[in-house]
Amino acid sequence: MKPEIVIGADHGGFRLKEELKQFIKQLGYDVEDVGTSSEESCDYPDYAFKVADAVGKSDSLQPFPLVMGILACRSAAGMMIAANKVKGVRAVAAMDEKSARHSREHNAANILGLSGDWTPLEDARKIVKAWLETPFSGEERHARRLLKIADFEQKVFGQ
Repeated sequence: MKPEIVIGADHGGFRLKEELKQFIKQLGYDVEDVGTSSEESCDYPDYAFKVADAVGKSDSLQPFPLVMGILACRSAAGMMIAANKVKGVRAVAAMDEKSARHSREHNAANILGLSGDWTPLEDARKIVKAWLETPFSGEERHARRLLKIADFEQKVFGQ
């Protein structure tokens, strides 16, 4: 079963989000769009938290989680900073297919960040496809490190 994809963007990532939403559906995934719905100026944390809340609640270290997220803003940096404040989220910005695959194999990244300004659409499609199709390896060393992060989150956030 393929994970559900929750996608969001601010005004700087709106166009990329709209294009990727259709592409992801063509790959056979269910997509939930949490906004924004235009290029009108808005605050990226609002959309980062919507995606991160959905993803963090379903976090697991399975090869593929039940819910994965994709966020876009001008640089991807702001979205990643905000999303990583949510328990269970491992958000990464990927600039190419190799970094996208690595983030899934080694880090079980469950949110992908993309730059609306610096990522051409065709590159974004390749990055998204590689990221969605790459499972977490489950290798002991990677799982051990991620469990240390989860333990720290538990101390900070509690249940």
